[in-house]
Amino acid sequence: MSWHVSLPEPHEFVVTTDYKSSVFLPKTDFPMRGGLPKKEPELLKRWADMKLFDRLRAESKGRTKFVLHDGPPYANGNLHIGHALNKILKDLITRSQQMLGKDSHYVPGWDCHGLPIEWKIEEEYRAKKKDKDQVPVVEFRRQCRAFADHWIGVQREEFKRLGVEGDWDHYYSTMKYESEAVIVKELGKFLMNGGLYKGSKAVLWSVVEKTALAEAEIEYHDHVSDTVHVRFPVVKSKDGRFDDASVVIWTTTPWTMPGNRALAYGPEIAYALVEVEAVGEGSRAKVGEKMLLAKDLVGAVGQAANFTPRILTDVSATDLEGLIAAHPLRGQGFDFDVRLLPADFVTADAGTGFVHIAPGHGADDYDLGVANGIEVPDTVAEDGSYYPHVPLFAGLQVYTSAGKKGPANRAVTEVLDKAGKLLAAGRISHSYPHSWRSKAPVIFRNAPQWFIAMDKPIAEIGGTLREKALAAIDATRFVPRAGYNRLRSMIETRPDWCVSRQRAWGVPIAVFVDKKTGEPLRDPEVMERVVESFRAEGADAWFDSPPERFLGNKYKAADFEQVRDILDVWFDSGSTHAFTLEGNPDLKWPADLYLEGSDQHRGWFHSSLLESCGTRGRAPYDGVLTHGFTLDEQGRKMSKSLGNITAPQAVCDQYGADILRLWVVGTDYTEDQRIGPEILKHQAEAYRRLRNTLRYLLGSLDGFSAVEKVDFVQLPELERWVLHRLAELDAMFRPAVDDFDFHKIATELHNFCAVDLSAFYFDIRKDAIYCDAPTTLRRRAARTVMAELFSFLTAWLAPITCFTAEEAWLARPADVPDGGADSVHLRLYPQIPNTWLDGELGEKWKTVRALRRVVTGALELERAEKRIGSSLQAAPHVHAAPEYQAALKGLDLAEICITSGGDLVAGEAPAGAFTLSDVPGVAVVPALAHGEKCARCWQVLPEVGKSAKHPLLCQRCEAAVEG
Repeated sequence: MSWHVSLPEPHEFVVTTDYKSSVFLPKTDFPMRGGLPKKEPELLKRWADMKLFDRLRAESKGRTKFVLHDGPPYANGNLHIGHALNKILKDLITRSQQMLGKDSHYVPGWDCHGLPIEWKIEEEYRAKKKDKDQVPVVEFRRQCRAFADHWIGVQREEFKRLGVEGDWDHYYSTMKYESEAVIVKELGKFLMNGGLYKGSKAVLWSVVEKTALAEAEIEYHDHVSDTVHVRFPVVKSKDGRFDDASVVIWTTTPWTMPGNRALAYGPEIAYALVEVEAVGEGSRAKVGEKMLLAKDLVGAVGQAANFTPRILTDVSATDLEGLIAAHPLRGQGFDFDVRLLPADFVTADAGTGFVHIAPGHGADDYDLGVANGIEVPDTVAEDGSYYPHVPLFAGLQVYTSAGKKGPANRAVTEVLDKAGKLLAAGRISHSYPHSWRSKAPVIFRNAPQWFIAMDKPIAEIGGTLREKALAAIDATRFVPRAGYNRLRSMIETRPDWCVSRQRAWGVPIAVFVDKKTGEPLRDPEVMERVVESFRAEGADAWFDSPPERFLGNKYKAADFEQVRDILDVWFDSGSTHAFTLEGNPDLKWPADLYLEGSDQHRGWFHSSLLESCGTRGRAPYDGVLTHGFTLDEQGRKMSKSLGNITAPQAVCDQYGADILRLWVVGTDYTEDQRIGPEILKHQAEAYRRLRNTLRYLLGSLDGFSAVEKVDFVQLPELERWVLHRLAELDAMFRPAVDDFDFHKIATELHNFCAVDLSAFYFDIRKDAIYCDAPTTLRRRAARTVMAELFSFLTAWLAPITCFTAEEAWLARPADVPDGGADSVHLRLYPQIPNTWLDGELGEKWKTVRALRRVVTGALELERAEKRIGSSLQAAPHVHAAPEYQAALKGLDLAEICITSGGDLVAGEAPAGAFTLSDVPGVAVVPALAHGEKCARCWQVLPEVGKSAKHPLLCQRCEAAVEG
């Protein structure tokens, strides 16, 4: 989208010294150059001084509320361009809803707990060669709090600089004492309704950060993994037919073999019993040995293990039922049977068609094992090493604390080879999960954690959490609609919500566990004491108080374990609706809208949905809007290493925030967007043209007063057409605001300014504005409509270019319609009188404009051939079909076409007349105008030279000069 606006310039009307001062050239203090980097901070100060946000709230009292609940950015660094896109889009929505006549109260917020901040403080300790674990936890948390508080201050000012209007003095943060109290109170609801439980489950685990991670904290990168093909000797099969064979598996995680407790096959896969017919050099296969493989993968396995296979017989999934194998390290501490189980997740795309199942090291593995009563062993500790009880490999690390590969894979592979169970070894580059903070590979490990159940019936909400969440998704409006399918598919298949983290900075899981029964203490009085202590002192109270403070006299502290894990930060942000919206008379619950990037379907949208459905039975929002990600001009992800980062602070310093705001509406935000130096230059040029539109209106309205105004019924047809176009745009803009379709609004506004106004209406009326006497109806009517244009354009632009709209509004003549507002942002979108919309008139002027295009085309050709210099030297003959003749009835052809004369001619046009293929029925024969050139308006007219007093002027200009 670009603003191609070509405005008439004053120098077109340079006249002789005698008459120059009598031409009403545009005059305004609104400068051509915006100087936004300097002007915008001045306007920000003005809004602060006049307490604009408070005035908006006061003037909105009693209106229908609109609440966009802010998804909290993380307080750990300067804003990036994604932040700018997100917050500007939110500002566009809240401002436009306000101007629709609602009470659009926006409260910004911050996410403050969690690993990224804790990691920064740990880095400071490591740089000083200090051990973070030797620091008292409350002191460590104090440093984390100070770090977050600093960055909230920095980000708040950076957001303000973008022109984002909100309740910056009363923002929310997850680390405020009241917030922490409500978060633990929300956890207490799950504790009391039975949704919270402690279990042992395979979770994503960062060895570097020593904590469980949520799926939203994972990113995938290319990674080189060791691979092994491993034999599992069959010890029992139907009729003993496979007892002399091995089930062969392939895995990219050899280190999980000590945790193996089962094998899986695909019920729909065709298998085969294979014999090794011949072996190549170095092959570990043995001639004559038999193995079970997926039939489609026999060749690939033979190639990987360097042997020639021969299929002995086909094997169906039914033939595999009840098969039992031995662990490949049987006799070395792994003396248990390994059952073969059917599983839908097994495919024949790669590997062998069989999957080794380590229930402690994978989500599918865990679910399959639990469903079949398989043991879930503890094999790997939180530091990434095998527990001491693991035979053969105790103490060996899978990954080190620095995120590097440990010796586990190599050791397991060597032991398998020595035992004769290794068929082949290799390496593969593939996509592998990494922590998005440390960038280190993660593992699945079985660990005791706290979970919120997805499928346990909860009486308080009338169903299971999954059922309620799916119903809430069905009741939610998604923009774009694809968000519905994405979030719903996630909820349909997600496991129980792991809400515990083994870290220090966050809201603790404030639960006591009975040492005898292992059950959490569910006592509302105890939880209420916890909540009140957090409200008074913050969550530090949990770590800084004796347990008796919370347990009271009712329980003995010695009987209970005080949980020290902290809550998943997604539970924090998922609870923001509870401490920001609920109970706040200025806001409302549920919110009208949640708005974030599309990655938040697995993040904030997701956690907020689960938290609210688990405690209230419905979503905390009625609508969810998602935007894409911002890439560089080549479509690449931004990174320091590529040097392609566009920082919003730098854009504001060079161009101004309004350029960024134009960029946001200039793209389809529902898709990924691009930004960079060339795109910003384009937007700056677009802005210049937009600014000139406002400047031309202000200049043309110089000295405008209410006395000049012309009633609607007296307006010429051209002015009534302009008002009709305003009515059409208003009818389009209002639903577009509710659809959050700002790209459509910006595009239509651009076309209106560039095509309808600059290239047509302004072009026609510049003669009347500059040269008609001030008292003439035509000039007064044009200025009356221009005042309306200015009023509407500044209102429509106010949410988009908030600074420039305000600057223009403050430069307006006193009698421009304003409703008494001393800021454009205190206005509502102007109301359109019913009389303005005139479909019949609109269709008529489409016909007039089509004819005008043919005339303009003919005159452009004459100018190119240097037969004329200006269109005012022409008086063309226009051959027009009856419908054009009818449309031009009552109109001045010369005025419409900006010529000094011309006539409509009925009948066929002569050969060679100028035509346009897309305007049938119109042909133009160019001709020169007769007469002399008026020294004031430059029209060529026979009357020029006939006045004794003003021989250089036409009659119209003489009357204006004599005034």
